[in-house]
Amino acid sequence: MKAGAIRGGKAAQAAAAWRTAALQALRRIGALVVLLLLATGLALWWAARWTPDRAVYPVQGVTIDADNGEVHWGSIKAAGADFAYIAATGGAASVDAQFARNLSDAREAGVQVGPIHRYSLCRLATDQAANFIRHVPRRADMLPAVVWLDYDDRCPDRPTRALLLSELATFLAQIEAHMGKRSLIAPGPAFEADYQVTRGIARTTWLRRDFFEPDYGAHAWTMWQANDYVRLSGATGTVGWNVLRARGDMP
Repeated sequence: MKAGAIRGGKAAQAAAAWRTAALQALRRIGALVVLLLLATGLALWWAARWTPDRAVYPVQGVTIDADNGEVHWGSIKAAGADFAYIAATGGAASVDAQFARNLSDAREAGVQVGPIHRYSLCRLATDQAANFIRHVPRRADMLPAVVWLDYDDRCPDRPTRALLLSELATFLAQIEAHMGKRSLIAPGPAFEADYQVTRGIARTTWLRRDFFEPDYGAHAWTMWQANDYVRLSGATGTVGWNVLRARGDMP
């Protein structure tokens, strides 16, 4: 009986020690989880507000599309947007649902605006140009159009580089004749790596990389989308924030 009691006491002590150690481990894990959540929240808060230094890049602006809902352009201008690029058309038939309204409201608020066309590898250049020309008005005060070049999961086509450059040159020639000014090209990193568009098309370049200057083009960028996570009181969700390398006039 005495030996059994001793063994029972030791077992109880061991169980109590194990429970204490487990509780301490859980507390440590809980503290780490809280710290991680705080760090994540701080990072998201910082990302939603960070923009490049205006002393280095005095001309800055936003990228807006239908996902931003009903945009209050006075608030966008008050937030420091000197200009705005707004989604206009995509492929041969797509039109951003808010394009016409954003175009009108931005001008009324005194924000200079330019259109974005999302180029599709699955549509002919002439059909895409017709879509753009049909919906984007020619105005002297409009900023140059931007041709957004990215892959789209809904489009499996991957033309040769020669064919892409030929089609893109056709598209640019047609929309530039309509707009009366040369366009910008904005290839994403993966698209540029595969097609090297900036080596084959002589246009002002708009590159994209969050928080760090992009270096994937064949030559220095003129426009940089520096943060795709900015939140402004005048728009739903996040907007892209852009800067010009050159001081002075718009591109």
